[in-house]
Amino acid sequence: MNLNMSIFTPTNQIRLTNVAVVRIKKGGKRFEIACYKNSVISWRAGAEKDLDEVLQTHSVFVNVSKGQVAKKDDLTKSFGTDDQTEICKEILTKGELQVSDKERHSQLETMFRDIASIVAEKCVNPETKRPYTVSLIERAMKDIHYSVKANKSTKQQALEVIRQLKESMEIQRAHMRLRLVLPAKEAKRLKEKLKPLLQVVESEDFDEELEMVVLVDPGCFREIDELIRCETKGRGSLEVLNLKDVEEGEEKF
Repeated sequence: MNLNMSIFTPTNQIRLTNVAVVRIKKGGKRFEIACYKNSVISWRAGAEKDLDEVLQTHSVFVNVSKGQVAKKDDLTKSFGTDDQTEICKEILTKGELQVSDKERHSQLETMFRDIASIVAEKCVNPETKRPYTVSLIERAMKDIHYSVKANKSTKQQALEVIRQLKESMEIQRAHMRLRLVLPAKEAKRLKEKLKPLLQVVESEDFDEELEMVVLVDPGCFREIDELIRCETKGRGSLEVLNLKDVEEGEEKF
């Protein structure tokens, strides 16, 4: 027998490289899918909508690294269907992404920055009534030795961070109440541009100019200030009236 002939590969084996594995346990069995690196997080965040940009193949495996494909019977028993694309979607959404230590470290660093951004966006210094910068919040988080939890959402953790930071610094979860005065000529156009940045419009008065009292997230303050200054060439104005506390549970992130 000629041993140089190609080695027989069972038909239920597929070899893949540069792969990110997502794993789920169902009905006592393990199932895996093979994805492109970095695409899983984009899919879960809603940034990537094309399944073919995420999945290397629409096959469901029992072991990706060995290339062992799951049996149809097992899929039907565990998922109630043998539609591999639908099963891939379920694993992609609910499964656990298998990552190396280096990747995990990088993921936690990104989450740390995201949490700090959310806190800076939603909180103010109650003494100055002004927002904090992201870098200052990052430093404060390091000072309290906050450790990121990979399995909890950044929004949940931001609430936890605010609670912990209150013990060591002046920080308040609040909306800023602003009075905006816009010249009549630019009022309509500018109001449309401002709309996505406003949480609540409390009052509106149009005489020779448009005067609005609004509630905004602290993170939008600088953008609103800049927009009014640039668009009205300094003829519009913005004034911080006071802060409105946001009670826990009153508004979800």
